[in-house]
Amino acid sequence: MPNKPTYEELEHQLTELNNQVEILRLNSSFQNENKEKHAAELDITTKEHGFQVDISELKQVEESLKEGENRLELFFTQSLDGFFFMMLDEPVEWNETVDKEKTLEYVFAHQRITKVNDAMLDQYKATREQYLNLTPNDFFVHDLEGGKKVWREFFDIGRLHVETDERRFDGSQMFIEGDYICLYDEKNKITGHFGMQRDITESKQAKEVLRKSEERFRSLFETMIQGVIYQDTNGVIISANTAAERILGLSLDQLNGRTSMDPRWHAIHEDGSDFPGETHPVALALRSGKPVLNVIMAVFHPQTENFVWINTNAIPLFKPDETIPYQAYVTFEDITERKKAEAKLKESEEKYCSLVETAQELVWKCDATGHFTYLNPAWERTHGYTIEEMLGKNFGAFQTPEVFERDIHEFARHMAVGFVKEYETTQFTKDGKELTLLFNAIPFIDGNGNINGTQGTAIDITERKLIEKELIKSKEKAEESDRLKSAFLANMSHEIRTPMNGILGFADLLKEPNLTGDEQQTYISIIQKSGARMLNIINDIISISKIESGLMTVNIRESNINDQTDYIYTFFKPEIEGKGLLFSYRNALPSNEAILKTDSEKVYAILTNLVKNAVKYTPQGSIEFGYTINGKFLEFYVKDTGIGIPKNRQEAIFERFVQADIEDRNAYQGAGLGLSISKAYIEMLGGEIWVESAEGKGSTFYFTLPYQDQLMKENSIKQEVLPTVEVTPDNKLKILIAEDDETSKDFISIVVQKFACKIICVKTGTEAVAACRNNPDIDLVLMDILMPVMDGYEATRQIRGFNKEVVIIAQTANALEGDMEKAIVAGCDDYIAKPINPDELKQMIIKYL
Repeated sequence: MPNKPTYEELEHQLTELNNQVEILRLNSSFQNENKEKHAAELDITTKEHGFQVDISELKQVEESLKEGENRLELFFTQSLDGFFFMMLDEPVEWNETVDKEKTLEYVFAHQRITKVNDAMLDQYKATREQYLNLTPNDFFVHDLEGGKKVWREFFDIGRLHVETDERRFDGSQMFIEGDYICLYDEKNKITGHFGMQRDITESKQAKEVLRKSEERFRSLFETMIQGVIYQDTNGVIISANTAAERILGLSLDQLNGRTSMDPRWHAIHEDGSDFPGETHPVALALRSGKPVLNVIMAVFHPQTENFVWINTNAIPLFKPDETIPYQAYVTFEDITERKKAEAKLKESEEKYCSLVETAQELVWKCDATGHFTYLNPAWERTHGYTIEEMLGKNFGAFQTPEVFERDIHEFARHMAVGFVKEYETTQFTKDGKELTLLFNAIPFIDGNGNINGTQGTAIDITERKLIEKELIKSKEKAEESDRLKSAFLANMSHEIRTPMNGILGFADLLKEPNLTGDEQQTYISIIQKSGARMLNIINDIISISKIESGLMTVNIRESNINDQTDYIYTFFKPEIEGKGLLFSYRNALPSNEAILKTDSEKVYAILTNLVKNAVKYTPQGSIEFGYTINGKFLEFYVKDTGIGIPKNRQEAIFERFVQADIEDRNAYQGAGLGLSISKAYIEMLGGEIWVESAEGKGSTFYFTLPYQDQLMKENSIKQEVLPTVEVTPDNKLKILIAEDDETSKDFISIVVQKFACKIICVKTGTEAVAACRNNPDIDLVLMDILMPVMDGYEATRQIRGFNKEVVIIAQTANALEGDMEKAIVAGCDDYIAKPINPDELKQMIIKYL
């Protein structure tokens, strides 16, 4: 396949061809003009005198013109790069006197691809029929203004060079490099343009692969524990990684420009003698062209002012087909600690033994055959054998044959480079318990360089490995949690959309004309039930979010547990008995002793969740709840005769985002959060929860709460179900509604209008304070908590600074635990949560006014 010419070569060839064609065209034009000019004269002369005209020179010009055109056509069709002509229906002027915007509108609609070569069609994977007659509007359909900007610059200059990405006709991406030249007529009007394009997709992709490869190399280079430096043929350092800077105690700026033979290194041999520069491993590698490995030396560390021992490897680097190195690749590791250990091992046997006898690490020595000649007491503690039982044996006495065989080969491989560093293996104790040990070892080398034994240390990392396994289990559990969260989100989508369907669907049906009163009430009832269901889901989501993020707090105060069970019974009785179920409860304490120091809101939520579950999963039979005394705890229970829970799901139901019926999670309504919220609350209050259940026979949920026998206080707060309000308002109240949400403001205005002689509406806390100053006769303020500029808490505090009498009721969508207390502390008389129950709001107005 022929090599592609460069763009410079193509442009040069095209220019030469254009010049030739233009010369031929001008010559032809000139000849034609002369021929026309003299034709009449020649014709007259010919007629009168019978002369003949020699037009051979004109014929030669025409043939040259045709030959040039043929050469241009051949170049156009045979080129490996894409060529095209894009011509205008009519030439256009382009100068400062024309309206360029209108001209561009015309150009974009009337400049068409009139000629294209096969290479261009191959680039775009298009047929000639698809490509011909395309206009700029077709090319810039998604960015017309951007295209016009490019075209304007192109026409201003007359030529354009771009490198960009485009889409082929099959949708795939490609990168192109192109040159485009405007074409003009004899009046200097633009007739179109000629384009040359080259597909550089492969080049771009190759560059991207190279860039990523370089990034990976750089990342590896910078994160290596070993020091790495590159040096040129003179031993001058040209690059170093972070580890090299740390080990040598010099910054990259300080390292750059130094040579291996620089006397500032203060390099010394193991025996303490100076290290001549010519024997430096880098110098040897560059001179010999062979790697120089495992050279141990010490260099001065300027920060610690101590010597650092390093094990150095120098490898020469060659360019392709060259035999002389152009660089040296040098790696080294800090073996200072190892050298210190070696120094200690070379001390007297007595001093050595005194150090290792009490060591927690396992210390050992072996002879040339691999049998133990010394073991410290740590071996007895870890393995359970006496020292006498272990001496004379090898490592295989405490390992399986497979592990021992593997360790022999691994030891041999490490010893080939002089030491074993942090080699992990397994052994067994006398009673069969598996140990995981991390070994370090060095050889005993005689004067002839032969290994006549080894010595080293080992650390028992069994507990660490167990922790690692637990971490892996935790990771797997987290991944399972993510999977369950995905299932939960899918279920949550269903749970939210279902009541929304009821709300929006029946709200639309209320618009239907000719609805009867019963139909309207039925639709409204469905909307209310759907709204209540949606509110329950939102409350559960908020609660689990606070639990997950650790923001859930406990508000401990005295409360009467009998009042709460009475309330639960009263609240659920109509629903349960309406379902045809028997409903009962039992209190184990008289009312004056049923006092708990606990978070009553959380206890209420726990009991509500458990009773709700019982109602949901009990198609027939009975539901019973209550509590008994069990030592220092009250033991609560909720018992049903429902569908029961499979044995293998009885632990999973308390996990977040899991339902017992997860395989058929659409069978019952619910987000699957109630039990996990209840479990979290119970644990916060110092109790525990469990379940006893059998499929088809029902379930009993138990939970405990700490209890101390104490008498009831008279100020305990009872919960009550507010009755429907039926009053005849006096319309005498002046009411201020502070609410930034338009819909909420309209709703509250409608609810309170029967009580009001005048309603004032404001949108910010600042406006609420101003309204109270300007209207001291306001009777009631309905204060939204979250408002722009100033929130409801601060507005209430400021109002209380000059008006102690006005009744202020906080109303907010932040219906979370603790919000009521915050409102009361700020100065509000009471608190009502959104969505507001009209009867509850009316009851509050009657209560205070």
